[in-house]
Amino acid sequence: VGLFGSGVGLSLVLGFGVAYACYYLSSIAKKPQLVASNERFCRFLEEYCPVVTETYYPTIWCWEGRVQTLLRPFITSRPQVQYRNELIRTADGGQISLDWFDNNDSLYYPDASTRPTVLLLPGLTGTSKESYILHMIHQSETLGYRCVVFNNRGIAGEDLLTPRTYCAANTEDLEAVIHHIHSLHPSAPFMAAGVSMGGMLLLNYLGKTGRDTPLMAAAVFSAGWNVFESVESLEKPLNWLLFNYYLTTCLQSSISRHREMLEKLFDMDLVMKARTVREFDKQFTSVMFGYRTIEDYYEDASPCRKLKSVGIPVLCLNSVDDVFSPGHAIPVEAAKQNANVALVLTSCGGHIGFLEGIWPRKCTYMDRVFKQFVQAVFEHGNKIFSM
Repeated sequence: VGLFGSGVGLSLVLGFGVAYACYYLSSIAKKPQLVASNERFCRFLEEYCPVVTETYYPTIWCWEGRVQTLLRPFITSRPQVQYRNELIRTADGGQISLDWFDNNDSLYYPDASTRPTVLLLPGLTGTSKESYILHMIHQSETLGYRCVVFNNRGIAGEDLLTPRTYCAANTEDLEAVIHHIHSLHPSAPFMAAGVSMGGMLLLNYLGKTGRDTPLMAAAVFSAGWNVFESVESLEKPLNWLLFNYYLTTCLQSSISRHREMLEKLFDMDLVMKARTVREFDKQFTSVMFGYRTIEDYYEDASPCRKLKSVGIPVLCLNSVDDVFSPGHAIPVEAAKQNANVALVLTSCGGHIGFLEGIWPRKCTYMDRVFKQFVQAVFEHGNKIFSM
């Protein structure tokens, strides 16, 4: 009689299954940590965005941060979205590509002039085609809202008209986009959501403008709070192999089609030899935006240094196992000093992962946080704006 035929194998499998289930329920599935000094903001989230207080059950077979990060783009679906593209000119002669999802079939907000609008900011080399952006638009569509995706210069197929791209610290293009959208729909409730570098850019903008912004509120997902800590984490051997080298090649690819324009100011052969994000930023990004050293750029790009100046309600979701934004670098104490800021910290989820369910194809924990918070702001925001 074989091992499994004797029942010993079955007992081993059952024993392992029980042990794994116990470990998962005791150490993996946990309620997120909600960090907010403003009790009114906390009560608002508990009532209208309850997902931030519920136990997060990561996908049982891929809960580790790196695995979630790697698998999300391949596992999650890609909802069909029809965009209307708009190119707007900038003060320096450049152009920015905006992809609009007008949601003209909205049953809840048939009047376009007052239809709530969500500005979406993708990650470092992301565009309106990213799956996480498509999911946010799908969630917004069901609520009747309009979305606009801000594609950074030269990323979404448009030409560079000047030798300038983008970075996490310079908010001029974002300011122009926000002003443009608000001028088109001044009576529409307006908020923004940023993912990864898009979240960093949004936080740096909010830290610069304080209350002087047409945005009602903002949501930020998987932002890198301290760029020094982020690049150090990404340069660890395994993380370099899994993420850093690939991300560097994506950055190089994003500028290679604009080589003729950029060669006016940069040694592109040297830029294309970069093997880490830090090397790319040293040879290209920091030079483009006039920083004396890469350290100066990274200091200016780190949102943790501007968090105290944020003047509107902001919800920030991070996983403490995110190698792009290490848990020890999340500014918990700084967040406690600003009544407008709430951090939601999960123990698992990786970078823009947050997979849940046995087969996490249609909806992630991040999607649910986005949907509930956006709806809470647009439908019940008056309860926090007086705080």
